[in-house]
Amino acid sequence: MITLINANRMIPPIAPVGLDYVAGAARRSGLDVEILDLGLAPDPARALADYFQRASPELVGVSFRNVDDCFWPGSAWFVPDLVELVENIRRHSDAPIVLGGVGYSIFARDILLRCGADFGIRGDGEQALVALASELGKARHFARVAGLLWRDSGVVHENPAAWPERWSVPTGRDAVDNAAYFRRGGQIGVETRRGCPRGCLYCADPLAKGPTTRLRDPAETADEIESLAAQGVDVIHLCDSEFNIPLDHARAVCEAWIRRRLGDRVRWYAYLAVVPFDADLARAMRRAGCAGINFTADSANAGLLRAYGHPHGAGDLAEAVRLCREQGIAVMLDLLLGGPGETPRTVSQTLGYVRRIGPDCAGAALGIRLYAGTGLTARIASAGPLEANPGVRRGYDGPIDLLRPTFYISSALGERPAQLVRDLIGDDPCFFAPVDESANPGCVAGPRKDHNYNDNEQLARAIAAGARGAYWDILRKLRTSSRGG
Repeated sequence: MITLINANRMIPPIAPVGLDYVAGAARRSGLDVEILDLGLAPDPARALADYFQRASPELVGVSFRNVDDCFWPGSAWFVPDLVELVENIRRHSDAPIVLGGVGYSIFARDILLRCGADFGIRGDGEQALVALASELGKARHFARVAGLLWRDSGVVHENPAAWPERWSVPTGRDAVDNAAYFRRGGQIGVETRRGCPRGCLYCADPLAKGPTTRLRDPAETADEIESLAAQGVDVIHLCDSEFNIPLDHARAVCEAWIRRRLGDRVRWYAYLAVVPFDADLARAMRRAGCAGINFTADSANAGLLRAYGHPHGAGDLAEAVRLCREQGIAVMLDLLLGGPGETPRTVSQTLGYVRRIGPDCAGAALGIRLYAGTGLTARIASAGPLEANPGVRRGYDGPIDLLRPTFYISSALGERPAQLVRDLIGDDPCFFAPVDESANPGCVAGPRKDHNYNDNEQLARAIAAGARGAYWDILRKLRTSSRGG
């Protein structure tokens, strides 16, 4: 028997879609799988102890979704919690432990070494977990298991990442209690594709999900939505890094959902690249039930967009907002301020342009999370040691450890860049402003105006009162209602 554990304790809760998929695939292959969902447990330590008093699994899998909250200066770091969880599992069970999940895949070797687990799976877990279980029961030829990291005589071996060309998952979505998550306001995710071929300078998605796109059958995704709707879930969040890449697949998914009349039963939210996006896709998304789109805008400055590797320009941002307005789709522009070359003038240019084109809201996130293996980190490191770079921000001492929250903010923005951005935003309710800096990195001060959902009390209160939807949409509606709009 295999036990799969959800380690994500962020509040508001996020239903573990990856764990749901992996458990469904393992059961479909004939394996006996149980779920221990610590995301729903009032007392995780007690839940763990109680579970292992009655269960003796042959393999324990731990899903690790978030390394940190990716917001400066909050920088909540979740790896110590994972280390503690693995230690607690060891106290209760002699079963080998395998780590997986999106957060794990970005730092696979480092997290394996930090936590002391036996195995890790970098990439897709649906096929890899089944293969690992098979090898544990037979010849233990671990080199055959795609994406596997394992220990042998003190050495960590690493197979190529598990990014299979064909990707299909069970649609029943019955391994996790999605209805319980939905009652608590947790986002219920669905994936229609995996992997991202875009070359964005800073992005970790190609590290976690692969640099090539793998598409699901649109009819299969429609089956999955119907299954969730039957469980009482009528708000969905697509977990695709960019739903509209490729464009024809996004249209095909919408058409499959329209044929099933799913737009009458669910509303959903998605992340999209700014281009390609046209009137046909906007209409199809609206008919299929789309309620809101979060575009990866980053900037309105041409030089910064080129540096980040984006193909869109400022005019494309305006067109995306216009098309969403025509279809009655709520629109958010996610900005990423503070990259190399950012100055007070470019920040002002971006904020002023976004203000003029009028999205429903815009996230003015400040600081770019540095990941080993991205072009941005390589570019900054080429200028000299990261420890000496005035643009590198962190809330810890000693050598740079990119497993810990480490950010880059252009030194041209001064000692208090968040205050600079907040001053430029003023009281404009369109923008989610960055948190005030304090003398001590890792602390926040002043009234909270950002869109970091981790331990966001305002968001939690709204959910408790019945609000459902993408967290950015809930927060912007709270602002509108508080201003009488």
